[in-house]
Amino acid sequence: MHQNIKIPESFLNQIEQILPSHLSMTDFVEACKRPLRRSLRVNTLKISVEDFLERAKEKGWKLSPVPWCDTGFWLDDYDENTVPLGNTAEHMAGLFYIQEASSMLPVTALLENDIELNRVLDMAAAPGSKTTQIAAVLNNEGLLVANEYSASRVKVLHANLLRCGVVNSALTNYDGRVFGDWLPETFDAILLDAPCSGEGTIRKDADAFSNWSLESVQDISNTQRDLIVSAFHALKPGGTMVYSTCTLNHDENQHICHFIKDTFGEAVEFQPLNELFEGADAACTEEGFLHVFPQIFDSEGFFVARLKKTESVGSEMVKKRPRKFPFQKAKPKEADDVVKSLDETLGLSVPHSSNVWLRDKEVWIFPEQVEDILPEIKFDRIGLKLAESHKKGYRWQHETIMALAKGNEPKCIELSVEDAKEWYMGRDIRPEGLSGSGEVIVCYRRQPIGIGKWVSNRIKNGLPRELVRDVNLFIE
Repeated sequence: MHQNIKIPESFLNQIEQILPSHLSMTDFVEACKRPLRRSLRVNTLKISVEDFLERAKEKGWKLSPVPWCDTGFWLDDYDENTVPLGNTAEHMAGLFYIQEASSMLPVTALLENDIELNRVLDMAAAPGSKTTQIAAVLNNEGLLVANEYSASRVKVLHANLLRCGVVNSALTNYDGRVFGDWLPETFDAILLDAPCSGEGTIRKDADAFSNWSLESVQDISNTQRDLIVSAFHALKPGGTMVYSTCTLNHDENQHICHFIKDTFGEAVEFQPLNELFEGADAACTEEGFLHVFPQIFDSEGFFVARLKKTESVGSEMVKKRPRKFPFQKAKPKEADDVVKSLDETLGLSVPHSSNVWLRDKEVWIFPEQVEDILPEIKFDRIGLKLAESHKKGYRWQHETIMALAKGNEPKCIELSVEDAKEWYMGRDIRPEGLSGSGEVIVCYRRQPIGIGKWVSNRIKNGLPRELVRDVNLFIE
């Protein structure tokens, strides 16, 4: 219990004024003091929900479903002192993402309708929980632009996308306010999970209010206004935007939504979320926004609003200096050679919605839908680095296996738990009684975890150094 957390009196006064009449302040304060329930989301790019639940049952995990996300589950009674959840074999193989249940709401709201989306923007993406959720719903189709303002957090975002097998992404490192001018009317759907004061995170972060003040809330809300205007300009007419925060005050939530409505009038249509899931009404405002106080669903505090852009608002692209793009699209013969070699050596296929691109000796696949906007914006990273070419062919990358392998390819080898631990510690392994030649897909419990190369009876470890772990690894 976080009974000793300090909640500013001015914040409590504010909550008392906005708390719906059917909720009590006593329940609110008590909920804030309870530790947050641990939750996870199954990554269906890697494993089906059914197969994951069977695997969880074998491990003795107690899971209960999150009502608003069919791949989300609360994990009850997990003992972090035995093995941290992030060091389980299932997490390192990308089978699930540790994600707070409330934070699954925005993507559910954004992608509720089963429609084809060519381009989606996640405007504030790191560390990647919602980005990977979007990629899974899209099944790696189309283009997912994942932007992060903080350069240091882009690396974390990238690592999570690789672990989860995302291949349709393009990463940018900008202040989100540029998108409206640089890529107007470009995206079919936009998620703006805005930077906020974080009032709803007190259950997992006892220091959430250490820098909180009414003045800081006003400063943040000014930034949020700029971001939502930029996002609205970047949205195609007919497109959908979700605005969300993990905070509770009206200044950063309802007022931002009414601001964008006041700014663009009839071009903004609020889409009620009362029927997003069974029980949603308990958290809905009169406008149909979800204002989730922590005691309603025993979760983090959260806010989610969905709006539609009904018509163009005269968004125009600013002129930018032309820039040199360091990649060249592979010629048909070059692309065919890459695809054929990947199939022959590892039994893997390039996604049908990707194109092969080259930079020096590097071989990449990019989502098709990125090509038209390459001249307009600088990307930090696009798609997937497949290989590096050399005289005798291609040196396939760890991320190729994590994204494309299923674990049933002819070149797969299943590791014992002891060898799998050795692998994650960056060591070469010697599977008992086996030898071979060439590259091999390394699996544990039928899930690909990397690529190695046979050297007689030893498999040379190909795990990137930044992924090496040496303590508290999984147990059977």
